[in-house]
Amino acid sequence: MHALSIPTWMVHISSVLEWMAAIWFVAQLDRRRPGQGWRWLAWAMLPALVSAMCACTWHYFDNAVTLAWLVDLQALLTFLGNCTLCGAAAWLWWRSQSAL
Repeated sequence: MHALSIPTWMVHISSVLEWMAAIWFVAQLDRRRPGQGWRWLAWAMLPALVSAMCACTWHYFDNAVTLAWLVDLQALLTFLGNCTLCGAAAWLWWRSQSAL
């Protein structure tokens, strides 16, 4: 747990909390406006959240070599998250254009 400074830990933890809050807010938006595709955006945000949790876990255990696979998993989830967020954004845009 000593691998990062306190301010860096604050950034990492606040990032995870921010993703959790954003997913919750988007899910609430889907409840208020069902059928517009917001649920897909909330699901698309999950890989990015898990990616951030991988980073926090690896750093919590002082960047242990035995957990180095978390770095690869984080990279994969970041890529997957970027792709799913792009797809969800495209879906929302397409839905908004077809509603006009």
